[in-house]
Amino acid sequence: MHKDFLNVLAVDDVISRLLDFAPLPAERRSLADLAAGSVVAETLIAPEDLPPANRSGMDGYAVRAADLFGASEFNPVWLDCVGEIAIDRPPCFTLEAGQCAAIVTGGHLPDGADAVIMVEHTKPFGAGVIEMRRSVAPGEYVMFKGEDATAGQPLLTAGTLLRAQEIGLLAAVGMMEVPVIRRPRVSLLSTGDELVPPGTRPEPGQIRDVNTSALAAMIAPHAEVTAFGIAPDRLEPLKAALDEALQGKNGTPADVVFLSGGSSIGVRDLTLEALQSLGDTEILCHGVALSPGKPLILARCRQTLVWGLPGQVASAQVVMLILGLPFLRHLAGHSLAALRDGKTQNGTAFDQRRWPSRPAMLSRNIASRQGREDYVRVRLDIPENPGELPRAVPVPGLSGLLRTLLDAEGVIRIPARLEGLEAGTTVETLLFDKG
Repeated sequence: MHKDFLNVLAVDDVISRLLDFAPLPAERRSLADLAAGSVVAETLIAPEDLPPANRSGMDGYAVRAADLFGASEFNPVWLDCVGEIAIDRPPCFTLEAGQCAAIVTGGHLPDGADAVIMVEHTKPFGAGVIEMRRSVAPGEYVMFKGEDATAGQPLLTAGTLLRAQEIGLLAAVGMMEVPVIRRPRVSLLSTGDELVPPGTRPEPGQIRDVNTSALAAMIAPHAEVTAFGIAPDRLEPLKAALDEALQGKNGTPADVVFLSGGSSIGVRDLTLEALQSLGDTEILCHGVALSPGKPLILARCRQTLVWGLPGQVASAQVVMLILGLPFLRHLAGHSLAALRDGKTQNGTAFDQRRWPSRPAMLSRNIASRQGREDYVRVRLDIPENPGELPRAVPVPGLSGLLRTLLDAEGVIRIPARLEGLEAGTTVETLLFDKG
């Protein structure tokens, strides 16, 4: 007889145990290999000023702002144009009172100039004289030397989450190698006597393995993932497959192993037995108060966290969205980034306020069981009237159906303390990644 779940934990308790795992160590990555989502491991010092000199932010004329005081269309000022400044050659003259110089966006301002007037507000008057039809303030349309970065000063602090913007800044100062928190190494393993690879035609009673492909697609933006195939529901082959997954690609140990299909009643005890027989194993979780996703196993095995995910496709993907991907982001340093930003809800990668989401209005009543967190798949119907919230329409169906995922754009959370949500409630829709 199979025992019921031994220790069903609240979602917050599971998160607390996941946070006991420290972020991964730092490694140096070349600029070309940096990915958005990497986290800077130590404070970076700017090697040079950026911009290296005062530069124009517009096409127009470099001027002394004091010369244009009171200028307007009806009261223009005339200045002598003493040169044209090319973008690739700094000027070799000083601007005197009553003078201007033609300049393009990005051109270096000459000494003496402290502002730029847009070309749209000027008109050639003849004989090298330019009519100025508005006043400008000191610093107008000027990108000042060192405004983006100052040599010898912090460029990016430890814990900075790299986006395209930060990577562009690193390129601008010529920083070709950067210390970042290492991306997690993940092994994927499916289990089940009924599973066959996607390229195989199933015999009666067999189904194609969906979870390996789907979970790999979810994980790939956050970690280096390697699939280790399908293990049967027998102890010795399962132990061998787990051992291989723990050893990782090319013998480099995995940081995380996701095993799908080995956590439900009937094979759960087999998965636990296989894990414990490998030695140095601690069971951290044997069920979670989460729907879908209750049959979740978490075990620390040889310092690697092994996840026994549900085999049902919707359950596996919801658990991955709510717990698995945040854990991978935590290992990659995102909790450090959250703390740096001064967030609280633990200030971690599990803070759902930091996730891609969209407010919506619930289309109908939804019942829920108190004591567990429910994540309901919804589609978003866009209203005809601008300014109205989209309608979050629940997508019904069992967790083994792919259609419930295909028709949904995200999930809404029903907290464990509630028995449901009423129609018209404003809800936050946690969006599925659109790739």
